[in-house]
Amino acid sequence: MVEPAVSARPLAASDTAFGLSVLAAWCKQQPDANLVVSPASLASGLGMAYLGARGSTASAMARVLRLPARGSSLLAMLAARSAALRGLDRPGVTVAAADRVWADPKLTTNHGYLDAVATGYQAGLGRVPLLSNAGQAARQINAFVAQATRGHITNLLSPQQLQAQHIGWVLTDALYLDARWRTPFSPDRTISEQFTTAGGSTVQASYLTGDLRTATARGWTTVLLPYRGGQLAMEALLPDSGARGCPALSAADLRAVTAAVRGPAGAMVAAGLPKVSLSSKAELQPLLTSLGMGLAFSPSADFAGLSPQAAGIGAVVHAATLQVADRGTVASAATAVGVGAATAPAPPRLVFDRPYLLVITDLATGEPLFLARVANPAQR
Repeated sequence: MVEPAVSARPLAASDTAFGLSVLAAWCKQQPDANLVVSPASLASGLGMAYLGARGSTASAMARVLRLPARGSSLLAMLAARSAALRGLDRPGVTVAAADRVWADPKLTTNHGYLDAVATGYQAGLGRVPLLSNAGQAARQINAFVAQATRGHITNLLSPQQLQAQHIGWVLTDALYLDARWRTPFSPDRTISEQFTTAGGSTVQASYLTGDLRTATARGWTTVLLPYRGGQLAMEALLPDSGARGCPALSAADLRAVTAAVRGPAGAMVAAGLPKVSLSSKAELQPLLTSLGMGLAFSPSADFAGLSPQAAGIGAVVHAATLQVADRGTVASAATAVGVGAATAPAPPRLVFDRPYLLVITDLATGEPLFLARVANPAQR
């Protein structure tokens, strides 16, 4: 396969490092929970926001997202990445990605920004009444995400989330995967065995069993599960038996163990992998702030590239599902990044909270028709 003039590999490495950092921080917050995150979707939603960021806001986002370039070079990489993702769609593997900018029709969205997200993400523009009818806006955005994820993610946003932060723009990414194993597991070989949970208790789990390629490197043992077509594969990674809590898997560790299982060190093993059906949904603003993106959520945020009316990011909602079964994998993810609309300064406040007068006047002649003094508005 001939590599394109601009490679998506540097951006894939960035998304891997970013995704692993999010998963590690999330695991520390919820060490006993099942977690699913899509680095591709989360990086896309935040990446669309980044294209509208300026100054130190853009710098903070670029550091957390691990972006390898900026300007036209980044746009070219993003376009190559989008093309590569869509190129995975083939017989036996369904991959569908959908990106969109949602804007309130009363707000100005810079044409240069819309050109950039169209180039980098193939993202179109949708007009929804975010500021005047948050309920309708949430329904329209959720319907788009539900359709893009084949009904797996149906209620990504609530009207309350849009109203609370005065959201004027929502940047969404949706990703859907339905991939069949190159060699399906035989249902007859599914067994029931014990599984020790992160909390230390023991449960029964249904295990898919088969002969899989394996290797060990840097404290991790992996098995490789290729999908049909040879372009996509899953790895299941098991930490050393002495590891406790949330063992850190770095991007370098992942590269090393992946190279080992795909290289001469790989060997076949009779493996057992639990069937799972996982789902996660979270508001990731606190987590992303802890990773160094706090400026993007603050009153000092600069998203002038998106609009002169744009304020800081008010919400980052991420949802994902993952089902691993004998025939293959079905997964979905959606990310919504809500950008606030700057509000006009509030007018001076005047409250008639002490005795006052009322005058009803004929404006043409100045004749006072009624005069009143209000000493106690509770009395009649």
